[in-house]
Parts: sequence; structure tokens; C-alpha cells
Amino acid sequence: MALTKERKAELVKEFGKAKGDTGSTEVQIAILTEEINELTEHLKSHIHDFHSKRGLLMKVGKRRSLLDYLKETDVVSYREVISKLNLRK
Repeated sequence: MALTKERKAELVKEFGKAKGDTGSTEVQIAILTEEINELTEHLKSHIHDFHSKRGLLMKVGKRRSLLDYLKETDVVSYREVISKLNLRK
């Protein structure tokens, strides 16, 4: 269920500001989005897995907080992340 090193490295390369930039808000949002998508697929087939459901809700809340922070500090970057990850319809 966890992201592979290769996939995480791809996300860091795509959303990071510099090489090895794993802590920026954009990278954290991208990684959380990938984990949320994986958990969502898992919960489609394992409906009664309440522990994973709690983890999913925690990740969604964390992503929401990071998106709010990014929107307040850097609107241009916020819009780029939203469009790349297809978070808003």
C-alpha cells in the first residue's frame, strides 16, 4: 500500500523546486494525493476496513491544511498543483 521509492522520487522530481526537495508544500501535497488515491482504491474492495478509512481521513485533512497554507502564501503555485493533480473540477 505504501508508495514505492521510485514513485516517490518521480513526484519529488516533478513537484520539487530543487533536486532532493522532499519537504516543500507542493511535494507533500503530491505525495499525500497519491497515497489518498491508493487508499481510496483499497477501500472500494475492503469496505469494512475502518482503520484504513481513518488513515484516509487523516491524510485528506492534512492535504487540506497544506492546500490552504499554499493558497495563502503562493497562489500561482497553488493553481499549478491543483491543475496538475486534478483536484478541482
